[in-house]
Amino acid sequence: MIATPHLLIVDDDRAIRDLLTKFFVQHGYRVSVAAEGRAMQQVLQAARIDLIVLDVMLPGEDGLSLCRRLRADSTIPIIMLTAKGEDTDRILGLEMGADDYLPKDFNPRELLSRVRAVLRRSTTPAAQEFSTASRVLEFHGWRLVLARRQLFSPAGALVPLRAGEYDILLALVERPQRVLTRDQLLDLAHGRAANVYDRSIDVQISRLRRKIEADPKEPEFIKTVRSGGYVFSGVVTTAGDEL
Repeated sequence: MIATPHLLIVDDDRAIRDLLTKFFVQHGYRVSVAAEGRAMQQVLQAARIDLIVLDVMLPGEDGLSLCRRLRADSTIPIIMLTAKGEDTDRILGLEMGADDYLPKDFNPRELLSRVRAVLRRSTTPAAQEFSTASRVLEFHGWRLVLARRQLFSPAGALVPLRAGEYDILLALVERPQRVLTRDQLLDLAHGRAANVYDRSIDVQISRLRRKIEADPKEPEFIKTVRSGGYVFSGVVTTAGDEL
């Protein structure tokens, strides 16, 4: 199944959020919304987002500051919106790491064109290689090498993973100690929403447990949360830092 691009609209103006949500859904996109920075972070933790449309003027932490913090550890494309049209504001936004910039009197079709262009650039092989180059996640001797999409056991043996198994393991390992629902895992791993009959996550979790757990029936790492989903309970490190 082809993944549907998932956009996050961050704007404190409800009318703009509603307008853009309706417009982008009509053009085949999935859309989440947030009114300020804290809500934005909650969405980013719970779903795989392909592009953020970020308003500069927000309550609390402003969009420029949020953009700068996002760029410290993320390559998610960002298009900034502002009520101001001065060149200095546009330049400042781009210097903070935004991929593009539009004043708030934009035509939605122009924003759609910018979104498509930025997504095309961000999904080139070079961009993908940059986002994963040299990253290695470790947990209790296990090593997940992102650049090669490979898992190595504590003994150094390569553990073969199917593409779906790798994507789900990565989603869990990047979010240790957080309960993820089946819908969230399907979104993070495959970029699509679950339906009531979709049990593919459970099947792939079962396969993963057989590969990484000493006792798949009493898992140490991937634990089931009743009426919740799954949680990765191991301690994860990357470049020497605990997640």
